[in-house]
Amino acid sequence: MRPSRTSSLPQRGIAIESQFRHLMKVAVSVREGAISSTLLLRRLRAGSNKNATYTAFREVGRVIRTIQLLRYLTDAPLRRRVTAATNKVESFNRFSAWVGFGNGGVIADNDPVEQEKTAKFNALLSNAVIFHNALDIAEIVRQLQAEGMEIDPEDLAQVSPYLTEHIRRFGEYSTHELAVTAAGAAALRGHDAPDTG
Repeated sequence: MRPSRTSSLPQRGIAIESQFRHLMKVAVSVREGAISSTLLLRRLRAGSNKNATYTAFREVGRVIRTIQLLRYLTDAPLRRRVTAATNKVESFNRFSAWVGFGNGGVIADNDPVEQEKTAKFNALLSNAVIFHNALDIAEIVRQLQAEGMEIDPEDLAQVSPYLTEHIRRFGEYSTHELAVTAAGAAALRGHDAPDTG
C-alpha cells in the first residue's frame, strides 16, 4: 500500500521500513560511485507512482525536511547562521547578475553546451572581479595599518567583496586626449561647424 500525502505517520514509517535495505543499498551505490545521483533520479521517476523505492525515498525526504524545519525553529544560532549564509548567496547572485548584464541576464541560446559556457564564463568573470576587490580591500587595510590604525577583524568581516561602484562595465570613453574640437567633430559627422562667433 502506497502512502498518500495525507497518509498517517505510521503508514509513512511502514513505507520506509519495508524498503529500508534497498534504500541503504542505493545510498551505498551512490556514495561508492557505482551509480550517479542523476541516473538514480531518472530511474526512480520512471513510473514513480508505482515505484516503492521512490515512495520510500520521498517519505525519508519528508522526514528529514520536517526534522530540519523543527531544528531551524527551535535553534536561534542555527537561524542566524542560515540567514547569514542565505544573505551571502543572495548577494553573490545579485553581484553575478550585475556582472552578466548582457541581454538582460537572459541566456538566449537553447544549446545546453552554450548555456553552460555562458554560465561558467559569468561565474569566472564574477570570481575574477571578487578576487580583484579582495586584493584592493587587503591593500587598503595594509595601508591603514601602516598608518597606525587598528583594524578589528570583526569589522573587516562585515566588508563585502561584491563591490561594483568602481567598475565601469561599458568602459571609459575619454575623448579629451584626442584633441578633437567641436568643429572637427562636426566635420566628422558631416555637419557644418557650429558658429562660435
